This record gives sequence, C-alpha cells and structure tokens, in this order.
Amino acid sequence: MTTEVDYRQLNGVALAYMGDAAYEVIIRRHLIAEGLAKPNHLQKTATHYVSAKAQAALINLMEQDKVLSEDEWTMFKRGRNAKSYTHAKNTDVVTYRISTGFEALMGYLALSGKQDRVDELSQWCIEQVEAGRTE
Repeated sequence: MTTEVDYRQLNGVALAYMGDAAYEVIIRRHLIAEGLAKPNHLQKTATHYVSAKAQAALINLMEQDKVLSEDEWTMFKRGRNAKSYTHAKNTDVVTYRISTGFEALMGYLALSGKQDRVDELSQWCIEQVEAGRTE
C-alpha cells in the first residue's frame, strides 16, 4: 500500500535536508566526470557550488534571470523562512537562510518526482559557477 505524500506540506528544514543531499550528489558526479579524483581537491572545488555563500549567490542569479516558477519561489521561501536551530560556521544568518531556501527548493523538486527539473536547475547552477557569476 502506497500513500500519496504532498511534499508541499513538509516544513522547510525537512525539504532542505533532502535538497542538500540531492544537489550535493549532482555536484559530486559533475566534478568526478570532469576528472577530479583527489578527495581534498574534490572537497575544495565542491564548495564553489555547494557552500551557503555559493547557493545564496545562485538564488540571487535565479531571481535576476527569472529562472524559477512562482511555485518554486514559494518552496524557496518556505525553506528560507523556516526556523532552524543550527547555523553555518563560516557565514552570516541571512546567507545561511537563503541557502536553506535553495536546498528546500531542490528537496521539494526531488521528493515530488521532478528529477528532470532538479537536473535542469543543477546544470544551470553549474554553468553559472563555472562562468564566474557567483563570485
């Protein structure tokens, strides 16, 4: 017996938990496909894509370039506005909250079976980072 779950009802932190993992796997696959193999180099390079600062910059670009639908913005805002009891070590609260919103968006899409959209947005993010737009 399967039950239909409405992932719109999950809190933003739970969505971010899933989104963090979904986006991180895509980035790791990308970096390995690019020929990176040394763990320290992989980790250092990955931070350009997955750090709170990078994700906040990507959200700003998504807004500027009008990449997200209204529904996707709603999920981003759910994550951004979620009450979290943790914070990033190397960033300010605002950046961390925006990053949580980014991860919540990815989590919502992944859990809702919209993997094509996760892949599309992730590829867009990779292109922005590699073009130097997030620095």
